[in-house]
Amino acid sequence: MDVQQANDAVDPAFAPVHQQVYQTLRENLITGRFSPGEAISLRSISEMLDVGMMPAREAIRRLAAENALEIQQNRRVCVPRLTLPRFEELMLARVALEPICAARALPYVDAARLERMIAFDTEMNESYRSGSADAYMLTNYRFHFELYRAGGSEVLVPLLESIWVQFGPFMRTVYNLVEATNVIDKHTIAIDAIRRKDAEALKLAIHADILDSVYLLRQTLHDDA
Repeated sequence: MDVQQANDAVDPAFAPVHQQVYQTLRENLITGRFSPGEAISLRSISEMLDVGMMPAREAIRRLAAENALEIQQNRRVCVPRLTLPRFEELMLARVALEPICAARALPYVDAARLERMIAFDTEMNESYRSGSADAYMLTNYRFHFELYRAGGSEVLVPLLESIWVQFGPFMRTVYNLVEATNVIDKHTIAIDAIRRKDAEALKLAIHADILDSVYLLRQTLHDDA
């Protein structure tokens, strides 16, 4: 697997196969590697991850329970399409929870974790030059959750991951809009706030970063609302 394990303390190489499959698919959704409306079959998952049908079936069941996948009446599995009302609700949840989670984690962000965040932000900026939407999505996710997981939350982080897994497939559209928009890098502001141990400034930076995404994503959804 080429994505970071949700739980920093657990090495994915030692996790049960069904957990590895679930986590890989979950993070593929979070980072937008599946498109809205895309059909996902047991066979395709089994072949993609080189696993049996049972782990793939269990992963789909769990992701459907999180509203990240949709199992239709004909048993067809697909990535849900995002309506404007659902988008607004997901973004409202992000705005409510992420600044709090960031401020809660701030006292636990050590120098090593901050350096990883800086590296992720650098990789994210470099993704524009390389033209890699995958890199953009992955490093943006890693930047945010490197911070949020610092606090060791057993409630907020799982909630946020559940939210991200639902809107991840639609975040990829932002990649094509950011360069054409004069958006100030809120990650840099967040990093500066962490260096100063300024919780209020960090909350404002995270809040503003989410609002940038809301602004850009709403443009792509407006015509379909």
